[in-house]
Amino acid sequence: MKFTTRELVMMAVFGALWGLVEISLGSVFHAIDLPMTGMALAVIGVMVAAIGRLFVPKRGSTIFIGVIAMVLKLFSIGSAVIGPMVGILAEALIAELILDAFGKPSMLSFIFACAGASLWTLIQPFVTGVLLFGRNLLVVWLDLLDMGTRVFGIPYQAGFWIVVVLVSVHLLFGGLGGWFAWKLGLVLKTRLGGETFQTAG
Repeated sequence: MKFTTRELVMMAVFGALWGLVEISLGSVFHAIDLPMTGMALAVIGVMVAAIGRLFVPKRGSTIFIGVIAMVLKLFSIGSAVIGPMVGILAEALIAELILDAFGKPSMLSFIFACAGASLWTLIQPFVTGVLLFGRNLLVVWLDLLDMGTRVFGIPYQAGFWIVVVLVSVHLLFGGLGGWFAWKLGLVLKTRLGGETFQTAG
């Protein structure tokens, strides 16, 4: 897919915004030990990328935005950037695939894109933890149970319910983020004199 110079600039702007979210809010969230920081950053980041898709509604634009954000993540304070960089790229890829599947941008496509990216943050430790950092799957699983216990007060023994609650929370917040991104994106396009989309949403 070829992009015009204006579209490239637009995608770079949204990619930079996503990158700034990761650098600034990421540092703050980790400093205050916010529960499920990865989910929060993924939802906000993909919200930015999805709005960028409204301005550049072409295949590949979401991946482009994600790559810019991933490169900017290199400038984060601290050394643990490989995991977040992989996360950003994976979230952008998931959002790209979902948005491509829907074709024209819509509220539903935004909801599914943000929900999918949010859910990835729950799955990523089982992928990167094992492949990149050599962690044992059992250790990753115990970390997941520990998070469910700390955040929701569910005992370790109820592993199934911990997973159900975590998946539900990730999908809920991701979906809400996608809905808000759609509404905000339409407002921004209207105020900036861009084309609006005629949808039922």
